[in-house]
Amino acid sequence: MENEAAAAEQQLQEEEEEVIYFDPNATKMAQVVQSDPSGGWQKCWEQGLTPWDLGKPTPVLVHLHQTGALRTGRALIPGCGSLASSSPNADCLTFLNEDFFAWKPTELFDLIFDYTFFCAIEPSMRPAWASQMQYLLKPDGELITLMFPITNHAWGPPYKVSIADYEELLRPLGFKPISTVENELATGDREGREMLGRWKKV
Repeated sequence: MENEAAAAEQQLQEEEEEVIYFDPNATKMAQVVQSDPSGGWQKCWEQGLTPWDLGKPTPVLVHLHQTGALRTGRALIPGCGSLASSSPNADCLTFLNEDFFAWKPTELFDLIFDYTFFCAIEPSMRPAWASQMQYLLKPDGELITLMFPITNHAWGPPYKVSIADYEELLRPLGFKPISTVENELATGDREGREMLGRWKKV
């Protein structure tokens, strides 16, 4: 009986794992990055394997901007890629080519927006991600995490994420959750796989 239950659970997980293969480029991208950890991301850009890049501003960020729901001040979008998919005001931004984990800017940020960055790094690097977020954000600043992909797949990048993954890292560093809701403006195959988390650094 236990073997049957285990087999059924394994089959369910395998079926759920297949769901994430919504874009053939995502599979190719993962293979390229895994085969060359130091230069794989650059190769993906060169080969046009950029399934994370929407080619337009992220709809939920546009919505937050248009409704006045974004904190004003100095903002950071780590791992922003082409910028076009990250910001409704890309022309007003400065692009920096820095190592996120080692960067020590002279001025901290009022707002940080993370989307397809947390899921792109090796899970073992997530504690360093959280520490750097805590370092870069001003007291009382806000971190917005567009959590993706919330699935049950086993490969990466993109590596699977969960609300608990963020909470376990951010709460001990003084981040208070403001809200966590499903991203109703998720596009295409990202629908149902994204949560919008908002965190205040206290």
